[in-house]
Amino acid sequence: MTIESRNFVLFLMGPTASGKTELAIEISKIIDSKLISVDSALIYKGMDIGTAKPDKETLKSFPHELIDVCNPEDSFSVTDFISLAKKHIKTALNNGKLPILVGGTSFYFNALEHGLSSLPASTDESRKHFNNLLKKLGSEKLHEKLQEIDPKSAERIHPNDSQRITRALEVYDLSGETLSALQGNKNQNKLDLKIKKIVLMPERSELHKRIEDRFIEMIKNGFLDEVKTLRKNQKLNLDLASMRCVGYRQAWNYFEGVYSKKEMVEKAIVATRQLCKRQCTWLKNENEALILRKPNMDKIVNYLK
Repeated sequence: MTIESRNFVLFLMGPTASGKTELAIEISKIIDSKLISVDSALIYKGMDIGTAKPDKETLKSFPHELIDVCNPEDSFSVTDFISLAKKHIKTALNNGKLPILVGGTSFYFNALEHGLSSLPASTDESRKHFNNLLKKLGSEKLHEKLQEIDPKSAERIHPNDSQRITRALEVYDLSGETLSALQGNKNQNKLDLKIKKIVLMPERSELHKRIEDRFIEMIKNGFLDEVKTLRKNQKLNLDLASMRCVGYRQAWNYFEGVYSKKEMVEKAIVATRQLCKRQCTWLKNENEALILRKPNMDKIVNYLK
């Protein structure tokens, strides 16, 4: 099928376990497209089962850009993502294809649409300092500190979201400016194209069941063996972004003897549901998007025409 306009991109968004990948593939079967992953977990090589990465056969038939672009010990910033995503979008449009950006990482989508703030880069020293503070005080105490320094960011960031809390504190420590103030000054590195959005948003109860069923299936498919292999990599530790991915941290701690297997499974499912809740909260603020409880190809085609 031919889409007349070649000056727009499609953002296909939804919470974890909503079926975004399957829907993107179905759309690509009827529209000449390029699939581009917008997922901060799928970028890592060797992290396949726990991230619900499409299997090799699927990726062979329906290639996705920005999957397996770095090792788990590597840093990969939102700036890296924007640079690569824009390159693939340009290639797709030059080849007459519709760029379909599919995933659940809200920060990546937001940065593409609105541009990036001029935030100070992390340093090894500052990362170590705030990771040590996190271990000593915990994320809730650090969230209280953030509330004093930057109430706007604290309101936006969940008390359990340790990665974003420590980053907000780090930004203030390095620059003397709050994260919310700096984010108010976006640069021009945003996508200069029309964006059409589809949000796949099943009922919350259905999402919760899918999350539980999917994690149990991951265990059956060898997720713990995958984590065992990752633990052999001496460059990896729980302070790295890759090991903060839901499921991996809980499984790592299981092997450390912190949790029983039952506790690990329960905590991983709860953490994934919390991620789902944060994603749903963000998606509720999306304007002018086609919201679907279930895939509906007729509505999608009419929306894209």
